[in-house]
Amino acid sequence: MLAIRAAKLFDGIGPATVERPAVLVEGGRITGVVPGGSVPAEAGLVDLGEATLLPGFVDTHVHLAFDASEDAVGRLRRAGDEELLDRMRAAARATLAAGVTTVRDLGDRGYLALRIREETAKDPTAGPTVLASGPPLTTARGHCWFLGGQAEGVDGIRAAVRERAGRGVDVVKVMVTGGDLTPGTDPFRVQYNHAELLAAVREAHRHGLPATAHAHSAAGIADAVAAGFDMVEHCFFVTEITDESDATDPGVDYDRRVLDDMVRLGVVASLTLGSLPGGPPPPPRLARRVPGLVAGLAAMREAGVGVVCGSDSGIFPAKAHGSHPYSVAAMVETGFTPLEALRAATSAAARACGVACRKGCIAPGFDADLVAVAGDPLADITAVHAVTAVFREGTRVPLT
Repeated sequence: MLAIRAAKLFDGIGPATVERPAVLVEGGRITGVVPGGSVPAEAGLVDLGEATLLPGFVDTHVHLAFDASEDAVGRLRRAGDEELLDRMRAAARATLAAGVTTVRDLGDRGYLALRIREETAKDPTAGPTVLASGPPLTTARGHCWFLGGQAEGVDGIRAAVRERAGRGVDVVKVMVTGGDLTPGTDPFRVQYNHAELLAAVREAHRHGLPATAHAHSAAGIADAVAAGFDMVEHCFFVTEITDESDATDPGVDYDRRVLDDMVRLGVVASLTLGSLPGGPPPPPRLARRVPGLVAGLAAMREAGVGVVCGSDSGIFPAKAHGSHPYSVAAMVETGFTPLEALRAATSAAARACGVACRKGCIAPGFDADLVAVAGDPLADITAVHAVTAVFREGTRVPLT
């Protein structure tokens, strides 16, 4: 038995912290949480001093196959499988060292994330628990086509989903709109018609798999919700600005009817906010949208839409692997409370990813996935950047 003691503990639910807790661990699972720091005589003690213990973060949106370089797409396309796997292993270790003990990989090449899933299942120090989609479904030359997930037509999409189910993926991802990462695609345009989107969702559900939609634009989000997707990635309701001289156009349109449908149907928004500090300023087209995005997130909160926290790590340098704490902090910067942000990165994220029975909370029976930070993130969310210890399934992870 192992006893892990700290000054405070946030269990993933809250609202308050537990003072002077000791978390008891045996066989990789939490067996008890003892307030006051009292530990059984037979337990080995790890005393983390004035740190706050949190559930290991659950990052709902990563790309281990992208290396967060200035040419992430080109480097992926030029790399052989073994080279790419080595990069993914390094990405997994960096992610784990930042306190992320579970990730949902939403776009790899050749189902390589399933290999990483196997490796980290055997060695808790090798990286987080991995939930993988394999190559996302996309149209011919559509967003991220180079990952190998091109599929079109109702029959083609059903076949593609069946292939993924046969491979053992954890989730089916569909590129409902284009994206900035892929030249020639348009983040404001929907790539699939309603029948194709419906086929993807129904086939995924038939195989017991959740379906998530990459969708930036208001039109794409509306189509994804209408088709029955379980989750929408990014979900920022951006719109095309056709007249740059029109300063009254915010470039964002949070449709309250769609938000109400998301609440009614239980569709979760996987927000990919935040990036490393010190990078170049956002381009004017993005900077112009920031006030509308913040106002729209407030509308999302007011409507009661379920939100979770993803980093989208790997796609460019400001989204480096291990940057997930900046995504958590960004939620607070855009209007969420620290409690809401921490839930979105722990218990709510685990629930949305289908692993709430064992991840996202510090309670008996859950995996002993823990992160310790210096300070109290419920009082100051920036404490999430100061990771002092990480445990995955009860095993302490080297941070360097």
